[in-house]
Amino acid sequence: MIQIIATIGIALAAFAAYLYYTVRKIKNMPVVSDHQKIKQLTDQNFNQQIKKGVILVDFWASWCAPCKMMAPVLNEVSAALTDNKSVGKVNVEIARTVASQYNIRSIPTMILFRDGKEINRFVGIKSKEFLLKEMNAVK
Repeated sequence: MIQIIATIGIALAAFAAYLYYTVRKIKNMPVVSDHQKIKQLTDQNFNQQIKKGVILVDFWASWCAPCKMMAPVLNEVSAALTDNKSVGKVNVEIARTVASQYNIRSIPTMILFRDGKEINRFVGIKSKEFLLKEMNAVK
């Protein structure tokens, strides 16, 4: 019985160490600069920026590890787009009104707009291929 308790204790200690290491690693993940074509959206310019064309808007926060993981993907998506399609980003810590208006409850959340109307919504980490396919499907 003592051996079982000791084994469980060792396993829990190892798991706690793993979690500590993982959280520190994610917390210290470097911030990736946005591609030059990505639009920075705020409460003031949001409606103006989404009213024409197709735009994928990423709702994110600086402390969000999955959001940091999406940054390079969104850079690649933005670089691959042509015509009247674009990518925009909304920092939910700064643009609280827009985040509230679109009921953003978890991040990253990406909303696909066409001429100011919401077409689709994606929550969590998505691939470049998935996002490009969804954007190209919008006519």
